[in-house]
Amino acid sequence: MASTELRKRNVAETPTSDVGEDQKEDVESEDDAKLEVDELAKTLPQGTDHTPDLLGSALSGLPDRWKNWVIRGIFTYLMIAGFCLIIYCGPLAMMVTVLLVQVKCFEEIINIGYAVYRIHGLPWFRSLSWYFLITSNYFFYGENLMDYFAVVINRTDYLRFLVTYHRFVSFCLYIIGFVWFVLSLVKKYYMKQFSLFAWTHVALLIVVTQSYLIIQNIFEGLIWFIVPVSMIVINDVMAYLFGFFFGRTPLIKLSPKKTWEGFIGGGISTVILGLLVSYAMCQYRYFVCPIEYSESLGRMTMDCEPSYLFKPQEYSLPDFFLSVTDVLKWKPTVTLYPFMLHSLSLSVFSSVIGPFGGFFASGFKRAFKIKDFGDVIPGHGGIMDRFDCQYLMATFVNVYITSFIQTASPQKLLQQVFSLKPEQQLQLFLSLQDSLSHKGLLND
Repeated sequence: MASTELRKRNVAETPTSDVGEDQKEDVESEDDAKLEVDELAKTLPQGTDHTPDLLGSALSGLPDRWKNWVIRGIFTYLMIAGFCLIIYCGPLAMMVTVLLVQVKCFEEIINIGYAVYRIHGLPWFRSLSWYFLITSNYFFYGENLMDYFAVVINRTDYLRFLVTYHRFVSFCLYIIGFVWFVLSLVKKYYMKQFSLFAWTHVALLIVVTQSYLIIQNIFEGLIWFIVPVSMIVINDVMAYLFGFFFGRTPLIKLSPKKTWEGFIGGGISTVILGLLVSYAMCQYRYFVCPIEYSESLGRMTMDCEPSYLFKPQEYSLPDFFLSVTDVLKWKPTVTLYPFMLHSLSLSVFSSVIGPFGGFFASGFKRAFKIKDFGDVIPGHGGIMDRFDCQYLMATFVNVYITSFIQTASPQKLLQQVFSLKPEQQLQLFLSLQDSLSHKGLLND
């Protein structure tokens, strides 16, 4: 490669007697970095330009702008249909899908770093990256298993060790990867290797931790997963449509095609359609009940008495609406599901802050002169191109649930109880028995 040859030539021409010249060899010049990025841009996929031959020939008579619109529309409908099918298949299918999407997004991010390693012939980057992905998933998904399946795991002798020492095992696995990385360091490429080590960890932070939070949201009830995902999809689709037909005013330099008209139109559409989706889903226990493990049935269940959030409540309208209701002879109250009020917060975040996940991804791609992360989805690019905003939304939903919705989970408390010594468990049992007896909840 050009950058490697240039560096070798500079090294060959460097006098060995000069003090400090060895240190200069380790420093990249701006010309090297520019050559490297140019080479990367040639090797990485340009996703939205990838179109199936049959579809491309069928639309060959259309202008490029409308051709892209049709292709994007077709695959948008296919993705929405696939999402509905996954919902129909149940929570396990959703969790598996989240894991598969996580792996594919991580692959697309790491492939850019791997291209850098191939240019310089550096060892072990891809193997280390996938090793850290497996280690991270072991830690985070193990935490989920202990939170929601602690009772059944503790009753299985050969799994009890993994529960008791889960974090220690996770730390040991990470240390193995850390030592492996240090042993793979190559002279004159330390800066590049440490940069890509940081790259791997940022990718893990963006992808793995967010998918872990998505799984937690699913356990709180499918509505906490489906509604936020739907809001991002609605915002993306409606912003594209408003921008395509009415867009005139550029929104941000990172994404020249984004317009204020699309941003505002997508935001208003997200609030309205988000409320409608929330209203429809609040009426079904399948969507609103938390996912819990039933010991008697030996499987996950979604059967419960819906909480206050999912029962219709009557709210008084603000005072400034009363004059209007008097004239029109309407009731001064409105009946809503409380969850719909929470969905307003979700829709505002998804329409105002959510797009910045896309802007962040756009800046990342521009840094490497690529159009998309991949070419899996014609008209859209890679998986990461479609899920960049979803991960940001997942974090907000999880923080929102833990801050304003969630109370202490009996299953999580049981996990802590089962980790106690037998005499401590007995002490806790007697204390709880005395407390319930004093409250009159237990018979003598």
